[in-house]
Amino acid sequence: MDFQFNWSHGTFVRFQAAIIFLVIGSSAAAVTHAETSPPNFVIVFADDLGYGDLGCFGATKIKTPNLDQMAEEGIRFTDFYAQTVCGPSRAALMTGCYPLRVAIEHNRVEVHPHLHSEEITIAEVLAPLGYQSIAIGKWDLAGHSQLKFSPHLLPTHQGFNRFFGTPSSNDSIVNLLKDEKIVEKRANMSQLTRRYTDAAIDFIKENKQRPFFVYLAHSMPHVKLAVSKQFAGKSAGGLYGDVIEELDFHVGRLLDFLEEEGLDENTYVIFTSDNGPWFFGRSKGHIRRFGDDAVSYGGSAAPLRGAKTSTWEGGLRVPFIARAPKRIPAGSVCREVASTMDLMPTLAKLAGGQPPTDRVIDGKDIRPLLHAEPNAESPTEAYFFYRRTRLEAVRSGNWKLVVPTPVDKTWAHYSKASDAIEITQPMLFNLESDIGETKDVAASHPEIVATLMKHIDRARHDIGDHDRIGEHARFFDDHPRRPDIMPPSENASANQR
Repeated sequence: MDFQFNWSHGTFVRFQAAIIFLVIGSSAAAVTHAETSPPNFVIVFADDLGYGDLGCFGATKIKTPNLDQMAEEGIRFTDFYAQTVCGPSRAALMTGCYPLRVAIEHNRVEVHPHLHSEEITIAEVLAPLGYQSIAIGKWDLAGHSQLKFSPHLLPTHQGFNRFFGTPSSNDSIVNLLKDEKIVEKRANMSQLTRRYTDAAIDFIKENKQRPFFVYLAHSMPHVKLAVSKQFAGKSAGGLYGDVIEELDFHVGRLLDFLEEEGLDENTYVIFTSDNGPWFFGRSKGHIRRFGDDAVSYGGSAAPLRGAKTSTWEGGLRVPFIARAPKRIPAGSVCREVASTMDLMPTLAKLAGGQPPTDRVIDGKDIRPLLHAEPNAESPTEAYFFYRRTRLEAVRSGNWKLVVPTPVDKTWAHYSKASDAIEITQPMLFNLESDIGETKDVAASHPEIVATLMKHIDRARHDIGDHDRIGEHARFFDDHPRRPDIMPPSENASANQR
């Protein structure tokens, strides 16, 4: 049936105006919704990836076109810090605090913490704001073991709705869990990067109508290295390069999916690493395991000094890239000090919430840095470098002070001989002019040394050190506090006060 409209000119003009109004109004409403609805968050956390392992951070043998493009479309931080090793780094990210400050179950003194259930994670901050969350990949906060871990400290007991991943590192095997149950033993490690990314995409598909938080903590490139056939032998950077290039490919998949679903403009995607790269050149165990070319199984921290486990820059200064179209100006570079601890308070603020107020939070709100606001400065007055329980250095502005420290006998073999040294007197470096920490200028700047030593003293009092309990270190259990530094009789007396 045909319809015929016999409208007057005036009626037709009013009809056109109404249609234009509806179209413009709908578009404006869509824009307003995108700008006012809570943003989504995706944190991609690589394991042991070095400062110099990405093209946009100077890599030449390893090709990372997707991460390079992500940096071009967002922001790259050049002075971003994590912690020296896996577990402490994840504790700092989740809680926004220095690892020595956070509570460990039963007050254990351990390298990789059993994060206490009374600690508050990013997921727990976002949950009351309506966020659905998933932890994917390596957790490492419920026990550093594939079998001997504490199920009640897994992600689903720490604020996350879902968990698909592994309790700890992939040193020899990986067992996969779904929430709290082992669903696959001795998983094929060459498929982990793809499977973790698949899980992230599936979760986003299920939850795209509400705000979501995806914590995607890859097992790679921690050893044991493994890569799928698609990428094997493709990189000029050897097996390690193959692993990084596969990781880059799947980051690209994730970004493409967000764009295809129309979610990218309301999603902050962050890529960083938990610490610097391994150095296996002096590790007898790894040389026996990997051969004379064991050093090739770790990444590059160039142009920084040091590697994973050390508090030289290469141990915990890591790549950081963030992308959020129309929120983060494309092609931005931030040279201010920031760290993984800043992500919890920053994401809380971006989501319209607040970080916890009933305890000390070391991280700062870095939204002005993240959004590349003109003249934005780091809110971090001093950043402290801990190796396990020992405070070894502090950075304020461009100045870094390394305090007297004995050779670390436990981890010395993971550093070059020139880096595993005893520090007998304070050493001062200007990181702006000497990024490789090669020239000690302490003798020329005693006033700066004195100022930075005040920061060291403050941290020792507040957070703690190898020989003292910090005033604001947290303990939720009745077990002895820091038994590594106090005789049992003194510890019992201290706990009664």
